[in-house]
Amino acid sequence: MNRLTGAGGRCGESAELRLAAASIHRGEEPPVSGRGGSGTVFVTGCGLGCNFCQNYQISQNGMGRVVSPAGFAAITLALEDAGAENINIVTGTHAAPAIVSGLDLARAWGLTIPVLWNSSAYEDEAVLNLLRDRVDVYLPDLKTLDPQVGARFFRAPDYPRSAAAAILRMLSFRGDLQWKNTVKAPNDDESPHAASVLARGVIIRHLIIPGYLESTREVIKWFQRHARGRALLSLMTQYTHCNRGEKAPTGTAPQRYLGREEYERVMEWLTEYGIEEGFYQEPAPGRDWLPDFSRTNPFSSRLSRTVWHWKAGNAGQEDYSAESYRKI
Repeated sequence: MNRLTGAGGRCGESAELRLAAASIHRGEEPPVSGRGGSGTVFVTGCGLGCNFCQNYQISQNGMGRVVSPAGFAAITLALEDAGAENINIVTGTHAAPAIVSGLDLARAWGLTIPVLWNSSAYEDEAVLNLLRDRVDVYLPDLKTLDPQVGARFFRAPDYPRSAAAAILRMLSFRGDLQWKNTVKAPNDDESPHAASVLARGVIIRHLIIPGYLESTREVIKWFQRHARGRALLSLMTQYTHCNRGEKAPTGTAPQRYLGREEYERVMEWLTEYGIEEGFYQEPAPGRDWLPDFSRTNPFSSRLSRTVWHWKAGNAGQEDYSAESYRKI
């Protein structure tokens, strides 16, 4: 698809960059959130079609507005001025050329904090080559290595092959973890993972799908074989079925949370495969933390502070905050 003509691709977007929100977000892994929070920039559109996507309003329903490369650069600088530890670009694969232009402007205008690429890993070599000299930390999902699961839940039977190849390339770029100190805030805790954030490296994320534990086991085995000692593993238990109506792809998603026995079995696999560096979430079933991008602050005020929103422009409970993660 030639999206330069204005036609929409599989992602639903043209070549223009559209954003939904930019915020100081404290719900990422501790080495991403740090003390200041991560400067998350949520990009509208997505090349996948996950039928339990928690960001479906922007990934599939088109919520957001067009931003120029200069506008994108200004938003990143506003996030740094607001105290962000990094610029965390969420699901930007389909808009990579426009984002790269914005990042180049941001660096020229004085952006100094690390840039994170937070993606599904469903991206090809050409996109990754564009990002190579501009991204400091990669946060790819490794959703599954099973083509049937890829087809059923993500609308992409080729996802396992594409994602594995993309993550190996990310590791070739940034397979050496480097850290930087954060600014200590008054009365801050002294937990070891709060004192520094990742300045360079790779964190491989995996969301555990209830009833599909063998898919998770294969991901852990892949991590042991290809990424142990070169990346951090982040296991996420926050699966929550979202009713997205008629836009949902075929393939019924599980209608329940992860069970305690399932969770404990996955914890046993971490020991079995010798995974000692990374994070996991403890189960905390609930829906209060789910984002709503129609609100100026899509998340709870405890979790997030908005810097820019698609409706308002610059703006000023239980949830999966950084504290919900535990070190492996």
